[in-house]
Amino acid sequence: MAPEVREMVSDEEVVSTFHVMCQLRPHLGEGGYVERIRGVRQGGYRLAAVVDEGQVRCVAGFRIQDYLYCGKHLYVDDLVTDEGSRSKSYGKLMLDWLIGEAKRNGCEQFHLDSGVQRHDTHRFYFREGMKISSYHFSKTL
Repeated sequence: MAPEVREMVSDEEVVSTFHVMCQLRPHLGEGGYVERIRGVRQGGYRLAAVVDEGQVRCVAGFRIQDYLYCGKHLYVDDLVTDEGSRSKSYGKLMLDWLIGEAKRNGCEQFHLDSGVQRHDTHRFYFREGMKISSYHFSKTL
């Protein structure tokens, strides 16, 4: 059976993504993970995973948004491939699915932010035709 991307909706499906998501978001606790996903879903958050041989290999959290500066777009909050499953095209499969989802939803653009320290990830994004289009500034309050 070939790897497939599917949206993770049920609590059981969400739980199955934790071991991959926590590699990107180590501050998340497994005990409150499902509740946290439920909370961000109220803001339009959706969760998808690449599943291969019954195992979650890659996870993406995303939302469809509409802003004055860029119009309707798909924004990726989280995108991570399991550390032991990298360089096996799972990230590309997910990225292609996300771009397809953006097109299916009438989006004009595709956006994501990536931490400045993630050099290997940036090489992947550049290879996939993405460009750095802005700086993202933040301040802890």
